[in-house]
Amino acid sequence: MRHFTTFANKTRYQAAIARQRGLCVLVLSCLLAGCTENTGGQSKATADSKPKRTTTVVFAAAELRTIKRQVEAIGTTRANESVTITAKVTAKVNNVTFDDGMLVDAGTVLVELTNEEETALLAEAQANVDDTKSQYTRLRDLLTKQSIPVSQVDEAKARYSGAQARYQSMLARMDDRLIRAPFTGVLGFREVSAGTLITPGTPISTLDDLSTIKLDFSVPEVYLGLLRPGMQIEATSVAFAGREFSAQVRTVGSRVDPVTRALVVRAVIDNSDLALRPGMLMTVQLTTAEREALMIPANALVQRSQQSHVYTSADGIAQKQPVQFGERYDGWVEIVSGLSLGQQVVVEGTVKVRDGASIIGIEPIKDLSQDGTTEAIATPTLHAPNPTAPNPAAGKLSGS
Repeated sequence: MRHFTTFANKTRYQAAIARQRGLCVLVLSCLLAGCTENTGGQSKATADSKPKRTTTVVFAAAELRTIKRQVEAIGTTRANESVTITAKVTAKVNNVTFDDGMLVDAGTVLVELTNEEETALLAEAQANVDDTKSQYTRLRDLLTKQSIPVSQVDEAKARYSGAQARYQSMLARMDDRLIRAPFTGVLGFREVSAGTLITPGTPISTLDDLSTIKLDFSVPEVYLGLLRPGMQIEATSVAFAGREFSAQVRTVGSRVDPVTRALVVRAVIDNSDLALRPGMLMTVQLTTAEREALMIPANALVQRSQQSHVYTSADGIAQKQPVQFGERYDGWVEIVSGLSLGQQVVVEGTVKVRDGASIIGIEPIKDLSQDGTTEAIATPTLHAPNPTAPNPAAGKLSGS
């Protein structure tokens, strides 16, 4: 009987412990549920009170620009006149009167050759001229007195004419000993020195007329109908970065190469400053057509699959504007439809912008600095968001 009482008490004790544990779990669950509900409410309220994020972007206006259809070719420069100076006779160099790279006028004596023998022969020819002239004069006087026949006077006249011819021949031989510049130009390197024995064909120097440069380049035959003498073209060289040389088409080749299907075009460049040299490689830009088009910077265009759009702004809210684009030219893209002249589009920050998002726009203003470069100065007054909406980013920009 005592054992049964002890077992019953133990059972009631375990039941009481179980009820107390269940009650503790229930109370704890209620407390946790209440805390979670309060915390969620506070988080939701905080999220609702937090202002929307404003994205700062850069705007640019759609503008009219010129699109040029250009043909690019590679050309080689040539001197207006070019010659290798040589001698006509075999002789030793007596004197060299020029230096490397000199600018000389036409007729300037460059080299004097030895001419002792020719000088003596010239003196002899001069004496013969004087002697035959005196004989002819004397016989002509006698003829007036009818003292001699006319045949003697004619023979004397023939001898006098022959002596004059031999004298002129010796003058020409003497002139061959003086090597002159055939035209005005710039000399090359001197290839001979005093005492050098030269023969016909021996190079003495080069002479180039650089006042005008000829530019020869090849273009495909499909552009034959667009080429004409007098066309203006632009040429550039790696030796003069950033400089464009204006040229004018002088001659269009009369033949098309049957292998390459191209023809040679020759243009001329005014080279009064002697900047260009023969043999230079130049890039030629030949403009075949020009037209005006509505264009925006190329990075403003967003393409998704087969659709294209740009982002504009309406009271600080981004709007996706579908557009149709045409040609790309020099970092800009033509807008065929979807935009009007002067309309502002987002050019920087398009990756962060979404349709309906709050944005604030700035425009780059180019200013010439002291070192000759251009800097972008941002002004945040052109595209502000709705003033009724909180915008901490706008206050930061206005204070910067």
